[in-house]
Amino acid sequence: MNFGDLNLHPSLLRAIAERGYTKMTDVQEQTLAHTLLGRDAAVQSQTGTGKTAAFLITIFEKMLRDPSDREKKALIIVPTRELAVQIEGEAKLLGRRLDFSIGCFTGGVGYANQLTRLRKGADIIIGTPGRLLDLSERGHLRLQEIEFLVIDEADRLFDMGFLPDIKRLLRDMRPCASRQGLLSSATLNRVSRSLAAQYLNDPVFIELTPEKMTVDTITQKLYHVKSHIKANLLLGILGRQKPKSALIFTNMRYGASRLARKLELNGFSSRYLSGDLPQSQRLRTIDDFMAGKFSYLVATDVAARGLHIDNLEMVINYDLPQDYENYVHRIGRTARAGNSGQAISFSCEKFGKHLEDIERFIGMKIPVETPEPGLFATDNGLEYELRQKAYGRRREPASAGSRAKHQKRPGRPWEHKPLESRA
Repeated sequence: MNFGDLNLHPSLLRAIAERGYTKMTDVQEQTLAHTLLGRDAAVQSQTGTGKTAAFLITIFEKMLRDPSDREKKALIIVPTRELAVQIEGEAKLLGRRLDFSIGCFTGGVGYANQLTRLRKGADIIIGTPGRLLDLSERGHLRLQEIEFLVIDEADRLFDMGFLPDIKRLLRDMRPCASRQGLLSSATLNRVSRSLAAQYLNDPVFIELTPEKMTVDTITQKLYHVKSHIKANLLLGILGRQKPKSALIFTNMRYGASRLARKLELNGFSSRYLSGDLPQSQRLRTIDDFMAGKFSYLVATDVAARGLHIDNLEMVINYDLPQDYENYVHRIGRTARAGNSGQAISFSCEKFGKHLEDIERFIGMKIPVETPEPGLFATDNGLEYELRQKAYGRRREPASAGSRAKHQKRPGRPWEHKPLESRA
């Protein structure tokens, strides 16, 4: 079904056409069939299926059809700043010819600019629970004005411990019967269903996650490889296939930074993304990757959900995820919006134990390939790393225990010098 078949406001139809959207995805077709009629909805659908456009189109249509009361607002609650910024960007692209003000309100950025945006008026408010609650309690955000509510990535919000904050926000809003609400989630678990039943108005439950948990347009491949030569295999794959863009997942933060540095030392432009980086740096890294300023992003699971990257060619699980659901979220970064993509996974002795759970969850065996010897490339950064380790050992100060041990044996002149004066 095409968007043109819907009885949408002419200005919105033009905006959708200019954005390049023609045919609706399944989640868009089934969601809009209810939300455009004013129904609340709880939607379960895997990542990359068009949920964001579905609720944005509903919001824009609602506001265009009833422009008389501009005090009524839309609120979109999301788990992370990255997702908030991404939805803000999509809303601005879709609504660039529509006269609506869109604002992003998250922690980690200046408070003053966000207050200015609220004072000037924001029709669509996108934010993370902590900052939204803070703005509300200080009297800057008037939750009674919210007429349309979206709770996006609900399962991740709950996983991150935001359920109490969300309930406090919802309690301060108008009753659910006098606003429209939509909850979206990769999985409609017990908590999601309970929240939807309590805070949405007789919602329709739309479950579109297929039995096959992975996208058909993703070519999956698995290599069994020892940990100490995973980097050589990665370098060989990148050198042979030369993808224009690839997202490479590790399980540990230090592993992400180390692997990104290794790629750089071997001539592959890369950066890393992990939860311990400042928000401003994380955002800048994502923006630069999307703009094509570097080709390879090494990341922890902070990038596994809610990150939309146009035309991402390849996802590589350098480490198999410890949470089997994250396998689907990770590889779902590619093959979005009808595109095809490739997902390559390494199963090593450390993380290979998670493979059985992953395959049980996705309902299939990941095709295994045996890497030919020529696929392993020389790691030109290894010599640099060995020098750094040796330098670190030379620079490492003696422990208190070893110092005490030496001080019990007189007669060695260097032991009478202060520790700080030793070369």
